[in-house]
Amino acid sequence: MTKERLITGKTKLLGVIGYPVEHSLSPVMHNAVIAHLGLDYVYLPFPIAPQNLEVAIAGFAAIDVVGFNVTIPHKQAIMPLLSEITPIAQTIGAVNTVSRQNNQWVGTNTDIEGFIAPLQTTYKQDWSQKVAVILGNGGAARAVIAGCQQLGFAKIHVVGRNVQRLQEFGNSWNNSFISENLQVHQWEELPKLILEANLLVNTTPIGMYPKVDESPLSVEEIANLPKGAIAYDLIYIPKPTLFLEQAEKQGAIAIDGLEMLVQQGVAALKIWLQQEIPVEVMRQALREHLGLG
Repeated sequence: MTKERLITGKTKLLGVIGYPVEHSLSPVMHNAVIAHLGLDYVYLPFPIAPQNLEVAIAGFAAIDVVGFNVTIPHKQAIMPLLSEITPIAQTIGAVNTVSRQNNQWVGTNTDIEGFIAPLQTTYKQDWSQKVAVILGNGGAARAVIAGCQQLGFAKIHVVGRNVQRLQEFGNSWNNSFISENLQVHQWEELPKLILEANLLVNTTPIGMYPKVDESPLSVEEIANLPKGAIAYDLIYIPKPTLFLEQAEKQGAIAIDGLEMLVQQGVAALKIWLQQEIPVEVMRQALREHLGLG
């Protein structure tokens, strides 16, 4: 039997801020690892309304919070409140992990690491001649683009439905070294883009529980996906999504968002605890919590 962990005045605090935040799976996976390592830490969800963000962050400093994750709607709003932001978080324009260093808040983004982890390990290959097609142009797409750039993709195509937002999205990369490999496209151009996709990523919420019978692509569109391409859905409930089911029927390799969630969590814990993190413990805790065994 595992010894019950006592929370005392010495227990160090970690957490996640968002609004709402009660649906977050982060406490499940982080506390499982903390217990496994026998550390005197606890990871808590903190619901913080947007108007309370500044005072909450000041309060975290006052009570010696070691670090925290940041989720919707604070990933951009928190940036002016931090002393330092890593280049990678600046490139994406969003922070998802904050740590206390030398009495100052430092913000970074571990979503990139989370996204590319399976592409660097399980499905490792030379990406330099490959083409990535990304569905959606919201915040999640930014981390995926930066990840594809880091992997060395020759071309990165982003496809969106709202012409104005798409244009703004494309322009937002103009001062970045990423812009030379990046092209934005309207949804109508998808059929020909899918034909050359080696990696197809869904960053939209289409197909997420409870709307499990939806997919960002029609059966006709996904029929153009080359055999052996990788289809990657950032959604992890349901498992698999209709998008990934369709892609697998075309002979594609499917990756879902659960691994990204685990890997970005591992990267955050590494920053806070300054030690190696047992990935499998985190993965298993999540799978059990979601009833995936």
